[in-house]
Amino acid sequence: MNIDMANFTPLASFIGGLLIGGAAWVLIVFCGRIAGISGILGGVLNLKTPDKAWRLAFLAGIVLSPWLYRLVTPLPEITLVTPWWLLIVAGLLVGIGTRYASGCTSGHGVCGLSRLSRRSLAATATFMGVAFATVWLTGLWR
Repeated sequence: MNIDMANFTPLASFIGGLLIGGAAWVLIVFCGRIAGISGILGGVLNLKTPDKAWRLAFLAGIVLSPWLYRLVTPLPEITLVTPWWLLIVAGLLVGIGTRYASGCTSGHGVCGLSRLSRRSLAATATFMGVAFATVWLTGLWR
């Protein structure tokens, strides 16, 4: 997937960031829960989790949001050049990584940093460092 810089929309990105931050704030203030997607999804998949209703509502909001956004403006065209099996392997590796890191990028980066968690700072620095290294290495191979 490539970002079309000619049609880059920083205002929409800013509004999206505000919505993510606002949703995380509402969840922690009114429910006392952290908006880490891996934890929310893990709670839905765990048969012993009693509070599935808000988790399902949160996940439904994530799934339905692009459809609502589509009512305002057309969604960008998505072209995948990566084989489907590689995407599945990558998704599984991300899932394994979130278990080892005790959370995902959204949980650590958005919610953990706002709570001044040192563990989240270390996790987010690791995520970002690996991302920077990956982009740099990918640039070397082109």
